[in-house]
Amino acid sequence: MMTGHLKKNLLLTMMLMIATLAIAACREKSGSDTQTDTFGTKSGKEITFTAIKHGSIRITFDGREIEVDPVSRLEPTTDYSTMPKADYILVTHEHYDHCDTVAIRQLEKPSTVIVTNANCAKIIGKGKVMHNGDHLRLADDITVDAVPAYNITLGREKFHPKGRDNGFILTLDGFRVYISGDTEDIPEMRNIKNIDVAFLSTNQPFTMTPAQTARAAKIIKPKVLFPYHYSDTDIQQVANLLKGSGIDVRIRNYK
Repeated sequence: MMTGHLKKNLLLTMMLMIATLAIAACREKSGSDTQTDTFGTKSGKEITFTAIKHGSIRITFDGREIEVDPVSRLEPTTDYSTMPKADYILVTHEHYDHCDTVAIRQLEKPSTVIVTNANCAKIIGKGKVMHNGDHLRLADDITVDAVPAYNITLGREKFHPKGRDNGFILTLDGFRVYISGDTEDIPEMRNIKNIDVAFLSTNQPFTMTPAQTARAAKIIKPKVLFPYHYSDTDIQQVANLLKGSGIDVRIRNYK
């Protein structure tokens, strides 16, 4: 017969096991919901990329906050008011899943600099306007280059017409980040070089198919590739197509 003391010990052990499993499950969920990747620059400054969702990227660089295409209303909804205020907000184009005035207002502070295209500046009511080919210095160690982003497949040109939208090359203390915006594998990608990290949109028919993303990656040759803005695309195809290429493909929560 089990004594009262033994019963208490057994009950305590079971409770500890349940608590441990609950904590582990909680950690696993947190890890899958918010994924970060950290890199170092040439002078030892730290860059952390946090996957929010879809085309929304949070970049923390040397104590400064950079938000790319923050979107609150797209499921799952994101409450940007709980996040640190942004020093810089980059908006690629005016579609609702990229240009969200609610998210921008939640992230804004008086000194926030918004960088975008002409149409978005009208929607937001402010912003430094960049056209394809423009160069902008935001700080001593931060520059932005606006590059083309558009559709080339017959019948898809209307989604993102040439000359309207931007992709961005963000240079942080010499560390070069290419954010494609909504585009296909356009000829101008041959001019994009020395990229440390690339974010390539993979959401057919609006952006690239996995095959197009793989082709674009082989042209640009980033050290690390994050396929993003991929919705219901089987994004593992990109990793499979780039096996043996030397490109580090990292799949994060950019559905």
